[in-house]
Amino acid sequence: MGLQAVFFYLFAFVAVASAFMVISARNPVHSVLFLILVFFNSAGLFLLTGAEFLAMILLVVYIGAVAVLFLFVVMMLDIDFAELRSGFLQYAPVGALIGLILAAELVLVIGGSVLSPEAAKSITMPIPSPAVRTNTAALGDVLYTHYVYFFQVSGLVLLVAMIGAIVLTLRHRENVKRQDISKQVARTPATAVEVVKVKPGQGI
Repeated sequence: MGLQAVFFYLFAFVAVASAFMVISARNPVHSVLFLILVFFNSAGLFLLTGAEFLAMILLVVYIGAVAVLFLFVVMMLDIDFAELRSGFLQYAPVGALIGLILAAELVLVIGGSVLSPEAAKSITMPIPSPAVRTNTAALGDVLYTHYVYFFQVSGLVLLVAMIGAIVLTLRHRENVKRQDISKQVARTPATAVEVVKVKPGQGI
């Protein structure tokens, strides 16, 4: 067994164990920390396969931004996790259905590679040698030429998801004065000025 195989099994084992701890940890902060560990080991697996660009993207984007954002959101928001877990049985059938679909897809992929090993060799866009084209440049060529519309659609989906998350988590506190520009522009002298007649010797 070579050194590369040893590191592969090490990274894969830690990644799978950390992924299991993400869904089994009782503390949500611990779940996010285990998620960061999953990203680290996944980046190591990408490096072993020669996809250094994807490994750096995983470290910079997912760990440096997304996972840290999850951690801050979990720590700063006052979320009642006991109330969230109370409706677990209600959504258990849907979760079980999704799990069965994912398991069936994995069986089809693994079974297809076992039944027809030549299917993995039929690559429509082979990876060029590093001397001709670097891995990052080849990935950019494929992503921004053949799959440019799918790339734009995925960006639009992420934008809609971000707006939805902001709308769902935005809470307006009561007894807080907020600026309403439309009401300010629509003001008239009748609504902006109040004339009070004060009798002599009396205050307002």
